[in-house]
Amino acid sequence: MPDPTTPRTATPPAGRPPGQGWDVAIIGAGGAGLAIAAACLQAKRRVVMFERAGSPGGSRQGHAALLAAAQRAADGRQVPWGSWHAGPAKAPAALAPFVSRGMEVVAASAHFIAPDCIEAAGRTYTFQQAVIAAGTTPLVPDLHGLAGIPWLTPETLETLEEAPDHLLVLGGGAEAVELALAHAQLGCRVSLVQQAPNILPGQDLELVDPLRHHLRRAGIAVHENAAVLTVEHAGGGAALRLEGGARVEGSHLLLAMGRAPNLSPLDLPAARIGSTPRGVAVRRDLRCPDNARVWAVGSIADTGWAEAAHGQHAAVVADAMLRGLRASLGDIAPPQLVRTQPALAQLGPTEAEARASGQDPQALRLPLDGTPHGPGLVKLLADKNGHLLGASLLAPGAAEAAALLALALNNGLSARALAAQPMPRGTLAAAIAQAASGLGGTEFPSPPMRRILGALDRWR
Repeated sequence: MPDPTTPRTATPPAGRPPGQGWDVAIIGAGGAGLAIAAACLQAKRRVVMFERAGSPGGSRQGHAALLAAAQRAADGRQVPWGSWHAGPAKAPAALAPFVSRGMEVVAASAHFIAPDCIEAAGRTYTFQQAVIAAGTTPLVPDLHGLAGIPWLTPETLETLEEAPDHLLVLGGGAEAVELALAHAQLGCRVSLVQQAPNILPGQDLELVDPLRHHLRRAGIAVHENAAVLTVEHAGGGAALRLEGGARVEGSHLLLAMGRAPNLSPLDLPAARIGSTPRGVAVRRDLRCPDNARVWAVGSIADTGWAEAAHGQHAAVVADAMLRGLRASLGDIAPPQLVRTQPALAQLGPTEAEARASGQDPQALRLPLDGTPHGPGLVKLLADKNGHLLGASLLAPGAAEAAALLALALNNGLSARALAAQPMPRGTLAAAIAQAASGLGGTEFPSPPMRRILGALDRWR
């Protein structure tokens, strides 16, 4: 078997002298890929990026713009339908700053032909190091009748020139719930059909329940534990025939059942790169075990976690590629975030998961209804000594507070250490830090601190 570190001869890339390949080849122009490209260009590395037609990160940007528009509508502002659409994708313009600094962009699908060589648009490109950042694509379920029905995915929603009369959303994960609520806030009728027992599997059910009620108050018909038998025509729209005989109709069908890694176009075996059903196989440093030239980042990398922290991935790879450091992801999974209002965030295990693993966690609940930070609930988990294990948050400011708790968990802070941190007054972060002082095992050796906390308790 040839040595993967031995360069092979290939057609010189366009614009490069014969015999001279590229320092870094990047497949995909998502957030992590672009951050790595910026770091490599700053380090004077020769970079080539492969990005198929379309705007880099276009579907994510369009999704974020839709959610922002829906929040404006929920706040009572007039939001004309489609005003959040980005218009035609302009990948060259988005990548222009990188091109001006010397990066070459190949607007074509790319695949490996050797451990150190990529082919795209009929040319070959040798590289010293490569990064796979090709992202994911929406899953299309194998349902009887679906082939004869028009359907949408989260990436094709922008093709709608008029508001759906009744959007039928098939799925119950974060993306499905976000899009369902956004369209309801924009004035559409919405039905959400989840085949699993509950929406948002993997989240703490104690917080999912009030969010479910919020969806229903927004006018969404939520169908859970609703196995779909077949997809049928319904006038000019679609209908889902459910197990038990129920039939749910809509004018438009949106498939939001999760995502699959974009592996098939890459021809990973040609480069001796392993894969799993969840993506490119990587170690904790995001390097491919069988080809030390190649890293995978973003949602296409199988880290074993439900979410990918793109900034963290970029930092880990840049440290390894450019500085020779032994960086890794660590042991704390990135927060899972549902970008509704209120937002839902999960860090570490849920209480049920912690107990199922043999732990006996303390659970501290901080109700937010009736406070400036609500509506919602914050739930902190700690061991018997007061060391933080995880947190669940349902609140309008859950995303920002989750960042604080992620930092605390990643640095192994105890509840005592969190409670002692200086926080801006009147913020959700300050309320969480103060609540952390109530976890058992949190002792304050300082007599002044004990007196202050005692006075606060008496005042409340």
